[in-house]
Amino acid sequence: MNKFFRALSYVLVALAASLVTLALFGEKMTKLEQLQALIGAKFIGEANTGEMEDAAAAAMIDALGDRWSYYIPAEEYDDLLEQKHNAYVGVGITIENVTEGDGIPVLQVAKDGPAWEAGIQPGDVITAVDGVTVAEMGVSDAKNRISGEAGTTVALTVLREGQELTLSVERRLIQTVVAQGQMLEGNIGLVQIVNFNDKCASETIAAIEELLEKGAQSLIFDVRFNGGGYKHEMVDILNYLLPEGPLFRSVYYDGRESVDESDAECLQLPMAVLVNGSSYSAAEFFAAALREYDAAVVVGEQTSGKGYFQNVFTLKDGSGVGLSVGQYFTPNGVCLEGVGITPDIPVAVDAQTASGIYNSTVAPADDPQVQAAVEYLTGKQG
Repeated sequence: MNKFFRALSYVLVALAASLVTLALFGEKMTKLEQLQALIGAKFIGEANTGEMEDAAAAAMIDALGDRWSYYIPAEEYDDLLEQKHNAYVGVGITIENVTEGDGIPVLQVAKDGPAWEAGIQPGDVITAVDGVTVAEMGVSDAKNRISGEAGTTVALTVLREGQELTLSVERRLIQTVVAQGQMLEGNIGLVQIVNFNDKCASETIAAIEELLEKGAQSLIFDVRFNGGGYKHEMVDILNYLLPEGPLFRSVYYDGRESVDESDAECLQLPMAVLVNGSSYSAAEFFAAALREYDAAVVVGEQTSGKGYFQNVFTLKDGSGVGLSVGQYFTPNGVCLEGVGITPDIPVAVDAQTASGIYNSTVAPADDPQVQAAVEYLTGKQG
């Protein structure tokens, strides 16, 4: 019995010590602070504080249940800013967002960019960077090694139709062409808008005016695969296109509201807007506003339904959070969150055609959605 009570006393002492330790850690601490302090004091292995904080921050945002809010690790923050500015130093490729594997698929290659000039093609899979395989270094490290300073080169090994090729690609400043126009048969102008970030309004309006000078009598706006962007860029284009009236309403988390208005000047031409499931946010509200003013018909596939807007907040370690802080409404007061836009003229395409549209390898004459818009506008012109 004495041995039993002696052993029990040791257990109680150890338990009491643990409780005292937890109590000390817990005083004036949040649960996360308490947990971090406990790991720092008691964990037998090595703990990377930065990785723990990144994981905790990402988990907190995920726990909101909001599909639009997101966490940005410090090493990715500058990339986000470059994307917003439509200018970045790189090789001019869009890669698939994979986190593991032996290769990184190339989705897009910027026309006339360094990767384009070096011979990289959509569909290539990057298997090595500067002679080190993706499998060996990991996907995250491989992505970082592809980036670098302007004027330097990187050797990319790609797998193409079962064969490996190694191509030398120069890194340089790449200006994203946000909007560009082309004339189609029947005096129809086609304007492709890649996003609504910096330079969108000026480039879109310039493309429209160039098409008008060439004799365009109607317009098609292509916002398929357009991920949205800045409200003011979209509003400036709508103001150019639409007559006097409300364009857009924003309602903030604290109840504040703002309404963007159009002036009386407008462009009076038949118009159509192409959308699909990868048309987000500003792209959707752009199409909705044109339709609600009876200025355009919407052609294509159901859109994503993004009606919340985010502000990006910088955290002290250089990371950031894109947090949903408000909700957008169309000119008629419709919220598109979780609903999206149902096209007036629904036209579905298969996965292969959609990939070709995304990669700009499908000509307008072979694009079923473009041709449906052309048919509609030809009738309006007649």
